[in-house]
Order: sequence, then C-alpha cells, then structure tokens
Amino acid sequence: MGPVTDLLTDCEDVAWFRDEPEAARGAAAALGRRIGLTEHRTAELVLAVAELTTNITKHAVDGSLLLRVLRTEDVAGVEVVVVDGGPGMADVAAALRDGMSTAGTLGIGLGAVQRLADTFHIHSQRGLGTVQVARFWPRPLHRSTTGEPAVGGITRPIAGEQVCGDAWAARPDTAEQDTHRDPVRTGPPAGTDPLPLDWSDLTGTRPPGRRLQPPQRPRIPSLVTPRASRSVPVRAAAPGPGRGTLVMSCDGLGHGPMASLAAKAAVQAFRTGTARTPEQAMEQIHRALRGTRGAAVAIARLEPDGRVLFCGTGNITAALVTQDSRANLLSHPGIVGHQMHQLRTYEQHLPGHGVLVMHSDGLSDRWTSADLAGVLHHPPALIATALLRLAGTRRDDASAVIAKAVR
Repeated sequence: MGPVTDLLTDCEDVAWFRDEPEAARGAAAALGRRIGLTEHRTAELVLAVAELTTNITKHAVDGSLLLRVLRTEDVAGVEVVVVDGGPGMADVAAALRDGMSTAGTLGIGLGAVQRLADTFHIHSQRGLGTVQVARFWPRPLHRSTTGEPAVGGITRPIAGEQVCGDAWAARPDTAEQDTHRDPVRTGPPAGTDPLPLDWSDLTGTRPPGRRLQPPQRPRIPSLVTPRASRSVPVRAAAPGPGRGTLVMSCDGLGHGPMASLAAKAAVQAFRTGTARTPEQAMEQIHRALRGTRGAAVAIARLEPDGRVLFCGTGNITAALVTQDSRANLLSHPGIVGHQMHQLRTYEQHLPGHGVLVMHSDGLSDRWTSADLAGVLHHPPALIATALLRLAGTRRDDASAVIAKAVR
C-alpha cells in the first residue's frame, strides 16, 4: 500500500452485482463513459470487470462486485470492489503471477487487473474469503489522484432494495476555510455531476419489483454501550492547529427510498457545511433533516496530533482500533432531524497505527480487534469492505467507514 495522504474523495456507491457478469460489464461501460473516461480507458475498466466477475464465477462462494464513482476536486474515476466468502487464496503473490491457475484456465485474471488498474489492493485468507479494490482514473493521471485516501467506506442496501438508507462522507477542515458558505444549501457541490447515478442510469431500465413503500414507523436508536472506553467528555472542544478531517456515518431510519432521502440530505448538509467541530456539524445536519424520516448520525474529527473528537446521536457503532485493542466511543439516544438530547463531544487519542471505525447497525458490533488485525495495513476502503463481509447482515441497510490518521 502507498502512503496514506490527506487526499479525500467523494464516494458514491452505484450498484452491486451478484451472479450477473454481463450486467456488471455493461454497467461498467456505461459508468466509464458517463464520468468522462476515454473509450480506451473505459475498455480497460470493462476488461478488468470481466476478469473479476469470471474469477467470482469460477472460484468464489457468495461473491459480489460493487461499482462506484470516486471524485476529487479535479477528476472523477471508478472504483471496483469485489468481496466473497471463500475459499480464499493460500498464496496471493502466486495468484497475481501470469500463468498461475487452480481451475485449469490461463490464470491471467488478477495479473491483468493489477496492470490495468491505477491502484489494486487484495487481501485473502483461507477459509474466510477475499477482498479486492481496484481504482481506475483518467489518463494521464492527475496529481490529485496520487496517494491513498485517509478515509474510505462502503454501503450495501438491504436484500431486495436498490437504494441504501445508510451513507458516509468525509471532508477536510482548516481555519482558513471559507466561512461564508450556506451550511444547509441544496444541490450538489460545485464541480460534481448534478445528476444522481442509479440503476436506471446504467441499465436503461428500472429494477424489477421495486416500488415506493409507505414510510415505516421509525425505530428508536438505542444507547451504544462502550466496551473498555476511556473517552473523556469535552464541553468546549476546540479544533487544533493545522488541517483536521471530519468524518460522518449516517443511518436513515428504516430502509428504502425514504431512508435514502434522509441519508442524502445528511451527506449534503455535511459536505457543504461550515462546521469545524462534530457538535456544530450535528446541529447543521439536524436542521437539514427536519421534514425527513430522520437518522442516526455519528461525526468525528481527526486532528494531526492524534486527538479524536466524537459526537454521536443514535445507534452508530464507533471505535478506535489497533492490532490488539478496541476502545468504543459513546453515542447518545435520539433521532437527528426529530429529537436530540444535549450534545456531548468525547475526546480520545488515536495511535498512529490505529484506525477509526464507524458503522451502522446493519453490521453486528460483536467483532473484535483481532478480527481486523490482519487488514489494518490495507487502505481504509478495503478494511471497511472486510468488516462488512465479517459483520454485515442482509436484514438491514449496512455501511462502514474507516479513517486513518495523517500525521
């Protein structure tokens, strides 16, 4: 893995595919053309997707492929995420060499993907499965695409839905940022595609059986009980000097289109807001979610000196994780957009080799630091995907976001 930098990307999960190699290739072609990749680069993306879907069919158990858009301030690219439940690879390095095959094929799939992609990361464990992340940027590469983003995440809708009510986002903050922006203005951020990408954009059809459901009765988020947490409540949390990173995890209540609308409103308010602390950002999102179903929201600020400031409302699990420890961060009951108790910010230190983990209750919180120890050296997007595979359920929307400190 390359060095983690202060690069942050806007990430938009577009479509998951299971046992649909032709649909995945067609969607990759449509997505590449839509975001402005050249015909040649789009063809390389489609070839890589073809190799990955072939590997899923021939080798994997319960394999899925996700297509999504990444955007920096200057360019847009495509990221392909592949995850399966086994059997895993005994020797990843050997599997990347051309000519290596365990299924009687030419064995050029992973080697070809690694050459075609601008970055390619893979983690595999026998008996558990494999996670792969491949990134495709326009050529020639823009300087804003170098290095590994410090924050990465993933979302997956409940089985049977095409839209997800969970979301995550990250943005930088410095004392010099523009303080004249409207914190809750509507519309996409400047320089981004004003049209949302969804299933119909990629296939030209609506997914079968998808109907707008009436709003469900919101569930009341429960209190997240910390394990071995030593968080210190701070009533006057002040941002430190230098560039900080704000990270948000959001779970729109229920699932389906109405939950998705609440999550999108939260992301929009967070990305365009002027807040410098988690509490301020929570208040801006609370105002933006009035009139929606509401959401559980957690917001953290990572400081260059290793401090983490955290404020959570509702059932979002948050923890600081190292190879041998997990310290949970405390969220309080409430529904952002409807009813919040007095906000509290908690402060804790993130070791240089640790990560911040936040996820919705679409993932079980019964995982341990040992479950993630083998993947902590990978980029955040791969760690988030590995956690989703480990702890995700099909009974609710699910999302996970991982942040690494930039020192």
